[in-house]
Amino acid sequence: MKKLINVVLGIAALAMLFICYRSIADQQDFEAEVKQREIDVKARLIEIRKAQEAYKEQHGEYCGNWDSLIVFIKEGKLPIVVKQGVLTEEQMEKGLTESKAAAIVNRGNAAEIAANGLQEFRRDTTWVSLVDSLYPADYNVDDIRYIPNSDAKDGEKKEFDLIAVWIKTKSDAIIPVMECGAEVETYICGDNKLWSREAANFREIAEGMGNYPGLKIGEAGLNWNNNAGNWE
Repeated sequence: MKKLINVVLGIAALAMLFICYRSIADQQDFEAEVKQREIDVKARLIEIRKAQEAYKEQHGEYCGNWDSLIVFIKEGKLPIVVKQGVLTEEQMEKGLTESKAAAIVNRGNAAEIAANGLQEFRRDTTWVSLVDSLYPADYNVDDIRYIPNSDAKDGEKKEFDLIAVWIKTKSDAIIPVMECGAEVETYICGDNKLWSREAANFREIAEGMGNYPGLKIGEAGLNWNNNAGNWE
């Protein structure tokens, strides 16, 4: 009888050890998944930032509409300047700049080009596909608007909040700014209480510090930040 009790106690002890191990392993797996989801959202926001900065370069402002931004990514072109030759210190001291030198070469006046020592100077602009330049070959542009893992709870993809406005700075300059973000509940979500508890804790800490309760790039208010991520 005593031997049987010892066997039962041994099995119970092993079961308890397994339960403790499994509990720790499950928590570690959960934390790893949370971290990976944050990495995925940050990566997508950086992809959005590339597109927005290219859009501003060509349009003088940021895009506040997903449909328009996606069309721009798919159909847009990027200027690539092919450079040959460099200006010497002596040429720059005489007032030559990159733009002035390029203008002289483009006029095609051989005497003027020789007088300025620009026979080997070239600045040719070619236009290449924006999507091929900014993203991998298999990149799905249509998904850029969606927050990664936002469908983990209900199967419905959520879009990033996208804002593009003009603001007046403290020095009275009028500038375009953008902001794009995902609140924590849109990507830290799932079918058990661990997810909602993790999201609630994140929000409480962020709002307690006066920060955005999630991940975002840019700032649509007076504290514009050159499109930096709030994790950078």
